Amino acid sequence: MNPPPTDTPATSQGGASASVAAAGPVAPAPAPPPRRPDPRPADPRWARPALLALLLVTAVLYLWSLSASGYANQFYSAAVQAGSESWKAFFFGSSDAANSITVDKPPAALWPMALSVRLFGLSSWAILVPEALMGVATVGVLYAAVRRRFGASAGLLAGGALAVTPVAALMFRFNNPDALLCLLMVCAVAAVLRALADGRTKWLVLAGVCFGLGFLTKTLQAWLILPALAVVYACCAPVALRKRFGQLLLAGLAMVLSGGWWVAIVELWPASSRPYIGGSQHNSFLELTFGYNGLGRINGNETGSVGGGGGRRGGGGWGETGLTRLFSSDMGGQISWLLPAALILLVVAVVVLWRARRAVAAEQAAQRAEFLVWGGALLMTFTTFSFMSGIFHQYYNIALAPYVAALVGMGATLMWRRAGRLGASVLAVTVAVTAAWSYVLLNRSPEWLPWLRWTVLVLGLPAALGLLLSLWTGAPAQEQDEAPAGDGTPTTPQEPTRPRVPRSARRRLAVIAAGVGLATSLAGPVAYTLDTVNTPKGGSIITAGPSVQGGMGGPGGGRFPGGRMPGVWRGHTNGGTAAGAFGGAPGTGGGQAAGQGRPQGQGGQSQGRGGQAGRWAFPGGPGGGALGKHAGRTGGMGGLLNGSKVSAKAKALLEKDAADYTWAAAAIGSQNAASYQLATRKPVMAIGGFNGSDPSPTLEQFKKYVADGRIHYFLAGGRDGAGGREGSARAGGFGGFGGRGGPGGGNGGSSKITSWVEKNFTKVTVGSATFYDLTARKG
Repeated sequence: MNPPPTDTPATSQGGASASVAAAGPVAPAPAPPPRRPDPRPADPRWARPALLALLLVTAVLYLWSLSASGYANQFYSAAVQAGSESWKAFFFGSSDAANSITVDKPPAALWPMALSVRLFGLSSWAILVPEALMGVATVGVLYAAVRRRFGASAGLLAGGALAVTPVAALMFRFNNPDALLCLLMVCAVAAVLRALADGRTKWLVLAGVCFGLGFLTKTLQAWLILPALAVVYACCAPVALRKRFGQLLLAGLAMVLSGGWWVAIVELWPASSRPYIGGSQHNSFLELTFGYNGLGRINGNETGSVGGGGGRRGGGGWGETGLTRLFSSDMGGQISWLLPAALILLVVAVVVLWRARRAVAAEQAAQRAEFLVWGGALLMTFTTFSFMSGIFHQYYNIALAPYVAALVGMGATLMWRRAGRLGASVLAVTVAVTAAWSYVLLNRSPEWLPWLRWTVLVLGLPAALGLLLSLWTGAPAQEQDEAPAGDGTPTTPQEPTRPRVPRSARRRLAVIAAGVGLATSLAGPVAYTLDTVNTPKGGSIITAGPSVQGGMGGPGGGRFPGGRMPGVWRGHTNGGTAAGAFGGAPGTGGGQAAGQGRPQGQGGQSQGRGGQAGRWAFPGGPGGGALGKHAGRTGGMGGLLNGSKVSAKAKALLEKDAADYTWAAAAIGSQNAASYQLATRKPVMAIGGFNGSDPSPTLEQFKKYVADGRIHYFLAGGRDGAGGREGSARAGGFGGFGGRGGPGGGNGGSSKITSWVEKNFTKVTVGSATFYDLTARKG
C-alpha cells in the first residue's frame, strides 16, 4: 500500500522548494467553526432500562383486550376494508371498494390500517394494532424530545404522563384519525426543537413534512400549532435572522409539497371517474377543507353536518365555549388532570429562565425556547378548542395530551433541580392543586371508586406540605452564643431560631413527598385509563372513563357536551332534555334512541337528562359481536353515529348473487352501509355520506344505477336494519336530519331516493330488517 499523503511539501524538487521559500510563509488554513456542544446530559445507567420498561408497559396497556371493541368506528373500518381490496379506494379513502363516496377526511390515517388488513386480513386486530403502535411511538418520540435538554427523568415523566392520559389511551386504541395526527404533531415539535438546538435546515424541512402529512390526516387541525412554532423559531433560532426566514420558507415549501400533492391530484382528476368527496356539497376537497372541516369548525357554519348550516352561539349543542370548557363535566376527565399543573409550571419556568445569569444564559435560553415551543402549542390548541363553535367531540382533546405531558415533565424536573425556596414552593403548590382538582374530577362520578378521591386528597395535600417542610427545615440556623465574653460577662443571646435538620434527612423527606405527590397526581388518570382499557368502545362519539354527573351517556359514547343535543335539536329539547325522537334511522322512520339495556339494533325510548349519567345507551357496534354485555354502554345514534348489528339471515341475503352487482346494497348514511359492508365484505353504497346529507348520488344517478343493474338491495329503516323502528314520516331526526329517509331527510336527495324506492320496488323482510329488491318492481 502507498503511504498516506502528508501535508508537508516535498523537498526532492529543488525548484519547488525555492518557489515556496520565495513566496514566504504559507498562511495556515482557517480552522473549522467549533461544533455546538451536545445539549443532551449524560444518561444514568437506569435510563435505558427504564425507557424500555415504559414502552413495554405502554404497549401492553394499548394492546390489552384490543379486539373487544370490534370494528370500533365502523365508518372508518369500512373505508379500511375498501382500501384493502381496491387501490383506487385506498388512494381516495373511499367508503366502499366500488368508489361511490369518500370519507369526510383525507385518507392518510386510513393507509396504515388498510395496509395492515392487506397483510393480515380483515379483523379488529389488523385495524387497531397500527393505532396502538402509533401510541407507543408517540410516547417514545416525546421521551426523546424532552430528554435531549432536560434529562432522562424529565423524559420518563413526560412519556409516562402521556401514556396514562385517559383520552390518549382512548384514541390510541381506536381507529379515528387522531392517533396518527398526534404522532405527527409530536414528531413536528421534536424536529423544531432539534432545529432550535443546532440551526440546521433539515430539521425544519422535516417538521414541514410532518405538518404536510398531518394535513392529509385531519386537514387544518394539523396547522393549529404552526404559528406558535414558527414565531418561536424566528425569535430564538441560533442563526442569522435572514437565514431563519429562509429556513422557514423552505419548511413551508416542504409542507405544501408533502400535503398538497394529493390535493392537486384529487382536484385535477375528472370528477366523473373518481368517488364523490364526502362531507362536501359540491364534490370538492377544497370546499371540504375550508368549510365543513375548516372554518366551519370554528364559526359553526358547517353546511351538511350534524346540525350544521348556521353559526351557533356559544358552541350550541357542542357545549358552552369559554376558558372553562375543557374543565367541564364532559371534558375534564378526558384531559384536564394535569392541565393546571402544566400551566403553572409553564409560567414559572418561563419567568425563571428569562432571568438567566450570564454564566448560564445560553443554556437557560435554550431551555426557555423549548418551554415556549411546547407552551405555545398548548396555548394555541387550548384556546382554539375552548372557543370553537362547531363540532367538538371530547376525544379531540388528545391533541393537548403530549403538550401537557411535556410541560409537566420539563417543569417538574426543572423545579426539582433548583435548590431553594422557589423550586420546592412551586412543586408543593403544583401537587396541592393537582390533588384538589383530581378530587373534583373523581367526585363527578360519586359511585365509581368512591375511595379513590379521598385517597388522592388525603395523601396529596400532606405530600405538598412535606415538600414545603423539606425547604423550611433546611434554612441555616443562627447559633446562640452564650459563652462569656473576654471580660467574663455573658454576651446577649441571639434571637432563637428553628434548628437545622440534617441535609440527608431533608433529602429523604423531599424524595418521599415528591414520590407520594407524583403517585397521587397520576392516580386519577391511571384509574380512568384502566377503566377505558377495560371497556369496549364503538361508534363515532366515544369518551374515556366512567359516566360523570352533568354529562350524557356511558363510557362507550353517545355523550354530548353540556348534556344537550347539537344545534337544531332545539325543537326536541327543553332544558337539556332530549325526549325520544332522536335517532333518525335511515330509510323510512325517524326511529327513537335506544334505551339502556336494549339489544343491539333495537329501538327504545330514553329521557336523556344532562345531569343523569348513563341514560343514553345506543346500539352497540358490531365487529364480530365482541361488545357482549357492554353493548348498552357503546354505540351510536340510530345509525347516524354507529351502525347496527347485522343478523345472519340479512347477511346471507346480501351475499347471494353479490358478485353480479357493483354494490350488494345501498343505505342512507355511511354507518348503516358500513355495518353491512363489514359483515358481508361486499361494497355497500353510502347514500349521502356520513350524515346522509351529501348530494351523492342524486335521484337521477341512483335511478340510472338501478336501471343498469348495479345495485341489488336498498336498506330501509328497521330495528335490525338501521337501529330504529319504522315510524312516522314526521319524526324528527338528529340535528335536523332524519324523519322520512333518515339522515338527510326532508326534501333532500336521500329522502327522494327513499320515496322512489318505496313506491316502485318490492319489500323484502328478513327478521326485523327491511330491504327493497331493486331488481323486482311492483306490479
